[in-house]
Amino acid sequence: MSAERDSAVGEQISDGGRKTAKAAKTAAAGGSASAKKAAPARKTPARKTPAKKATAKKATAKEPAAKKAAPAREPAAKNASARKAAPAKSSAALKKAPAPRKQVVAPKKATASVPAAPAKTVAAHPQGESRTALVRRARRINRELAEVYPYAHPELDFENPFQLVVATVLSAQTTDLRVNQTTPALFAKYPTPEDLAAADPEEVEEILRPTGFFRAKTKSVIGLSKALVEQFGGEVPGRLEDLVKLPGVGRKTAFVVLGNAFGRPGITVDTHFQRLVRRWKWTDETDPDKIEAAVGALFPKSDWTDLSHHVIWHGRRICHARKPACGACPIAPLCPAYGEGETDPEKAEKLLKYEKAGRPGQRLKPPQAYLDAGGRAAPPLGAG
Repeated sequence: MSAERDSAVGEQISDGGRKTAKAAKTAAAGGSASAKKAAPARKTPARKTPAKKATAKKATAKEPAAKKAAPAREPAAKNASARKAAPAKSSAALKKAPAPRKQVVAPKKATASVPAAPAKTVAAHPQGESRTALVRRARRINRELAEVYPYAHPELDFENPFQLVVATVLSAQTTDLRVNQTTPALFAKYPTPEDLAAADPEEVEEILRPTGFFRAKTKSVIGLSKALVEQFGGEVPGRLEDLVKLPGVGRKTAFVVLGNAFGRPGITVDTHFQRLVRRWKWTDETDPDKIEAAVGALFPKSDWTDLSHHVIWHGRRICHARKPACGACPIAPLCPAYGEGETDPEKAEKLLKYEKAGRPGQRLKPPQAYLDAGGRAAPPLGAG
């Protein structure tokens, strides 16, 4: 701002010097009228009055006016050079101005790295994936497993809800195969809740001995049968709140019965289910009830029963507890735990179980769809 004011003052002084010289010439000629015309030639308002006084005093001599006019031109030249220099500085400033703007563009690098995050979190780092990405990955795993196990079903032999609830109670701490090999003799002797409620505990223990923990299991199934007779008229209730009141029946057993005997959706959180959902980073919970709630929130309720079958079947056949067959796993690209087991395809194939390894399944009387898919029925107890 100071440079502009100086230049303006210089312009006024230089003009005043020139017009002073003209006024001196006209005074020598005696033309006062021309001097009056020169005055209105300057149309600047209040600042021109000092210039008029200067011209009146300087009109007596030409040389002093010229001498004073000369220095007046010098600041003008300096101001002119200053004007020329000023745009140079401003242009330089304009050229330098984009520099901070380039720094502002830095967030583009962050936005460029954002798309790469989901690619990593799909399998490698699921702890950082969004809720939406988790839901999509979990449902895709379920769809893949549905294609691998289209014949998935409950692996306990049963013909009615009573047989299913008893078989499920007996399946604790043992395999479904062992239960299926034991229950035919039990149900042949005690076909109804009334029969089992009135049974001799020692006789029941002898039948259930192959399942392990046979004394505790005998107490549970007899108490269960008595409760059915006394509280529900010998019928298995179809509500969760009623089922969990029965001796030996928890939420897991209740959902098995509801989903497979009554067609009501439920999630079966057994040991296989717990292990796999944590491996897949669907949840970090360890309590079965919390696992049920966390996983159930990822799927529509209508998928719960089949989801349970898919996960449990995969845990029994491929994704084993101690040594998963990672090299033969159909969902390996979606699994965050890939590599915990055998990754060599040939070695992994030797770890497969049941029909995946060409061996019998766990049911003595499996559904026809399982047999049509190439599955084989399990042998009865005592068979070679």
